Amino acid sequence: MSYGHAHNLNADRPPDHQSGGASDGPAPPVDPRLYEREDVRPILAERDIAALYRVLKDAGLTQRTIAELTGQSQSEVSEILKGRRVRDVTVLERICDGLGIPRELMGLSHGAYRGEVRVANPPEGVDEDMLRRQAIELGAGLAVGAPAAKLAQLLERLELPDPSPVPLPSRLGTVHVAKVRDLTRRLDEAASTPSGSDPEVSTAAAAWAERLLDVSGTETVKLALMVAIAELHSVAGWAGFHAGLYDRAMLHYAHVLKLATQAGDAYCQVLALNGAGLVTVEHGRPNDGLKMLQCGAVKARDIPADEQRAVVVGEIGKAAMQAQALAEEATALSRLDYPEATQAADTALTKARELWQPTPADPYGDLDRPAAVLELERGRLDAAEPFAVASLRRWEGGRQVSRTQSAIVLATIHVRAGEPRGLQLAHSAITSAGKLTSVRVRQRLEPLSAALETRRGSDAEQLARMARQVATTRA
Repeated sequence: MSYGHAHNLNADRPPDHQSGGASDGPAPPVDPRLYEREDVRPILAERDIAALYRVLKDAGLTQRTIAELTGQSQSEVSEILKGRRVRDVTVLERICDGLGIPRELMGLSHGAYRGEVRVANPPEGVDEDMLRRQAIELGAGLAVGAPAAKLAQLLERLELPDPSPVPLPSRLGTVHVAKVRDLTRRLDEAASTPSGSDPEVSTAAAAWAERLLDVSGTETVKLALMVAIAELHSVAGWAGFHAGLYDRAMLHYAHVLKLATQAGDAYCQVLALNGAGLVTVEHGRPNDGLKMLQCGAVKARDIPADEQRAVVVGEIGKAAMQAQALAEEATALSRLDYPEATQAADTALTKARELWQPTPADPYGDLDRPAAVLELERGRLDAAEPFAVASLRRWEGGRQVSRTQSAIVLATIHVRAGEPRGLQLAHSAITSAGKLTSVRVRQRLEPLSAALETRRGSDAEQLARMARQVATTRA
């Protein structure tokens, strides 16, 4: 390997370090005094590799030479010079070793904590002595076998800094797309459990995934990553929706729409419009929600006819997406106050059934529950009951959140009809809802509570109070 300009940097070194007589080893590629300069030390402390490479270029090194010394490609060096951050510790160590930079100048050496050198960029309010004392104290306690309670007290006294951010990959690959999709699947699986998917966790996961978009990669991988992150935002939006956090849910659906539009993915665009429309309808703005849902139904036509997208779990095709948009459109129409809305809602549901009929194998979608709710709101209990039974049967052994919503609708129908079995169904539905953290499902108990309050008897009164309490408290 030829160091070219690197050797020129040593031209002003004292003679005893250049030639003649015994040598302590090969000359370093860069004059070590460069790293002692007042303008360079902060660059090393901040691990600003782009600025470091600019200093080296000013000193005479070419991009090719820097690449050879650091074990990088010339294109990587060029990207770093253009501003790409280097956060991977192993890469930073390789750069230090290749350029002859003492690792401790970048805070990469254990010697930095032995008082030999100063720590590069220590956390605010934390110095080397403090860290050293805390580590020694904790280690001593462990060595002598201190009781757990005493060690717990010791740990509470330690005021250690927060961990550094996890470095991003140097380059994107299909493995990162798979990682985002796996995370999305796990969060969606959590949403089907009684405890649900925590909106804080989902939001944090989406924020982490968005950081990957700053890493360079091929166009194909970038587009696939955008779609994967859009699906993750969709799950995060759903988590916010069930937590009763309208603004959070809408923020995530906005991200879905933005990423899907950039990637040219009609499927995720429909996911965003359907989700945002449903959230807006239930937030009390059916007219605005209806517009979004109608846009989603129109956009669904752009989904390839043979596409079966494995969104999170299971496969959902074009017909299912169109049908679900129409079903939610019917719900929005039923809440509008004009005569034609009722007929339009029926028409939308009819079109939905013509397009798609869900089976137990379908992880999402239910056309019977919206039909039952529409008939219930119109006071047509006999027409509503078979739809509610079919919906409950659809979710047997399936997602508990969906099953509980169907159980609440069926119980409300029977209670309003004065059926003897109504109180039993109501108790079961209220108990099931009380086991869920979903604010959205809990609030569905309000109509059931109102129906119970019209029934005579202490049992109905007790169930009404129970339903009201569950509906108005956050688990």
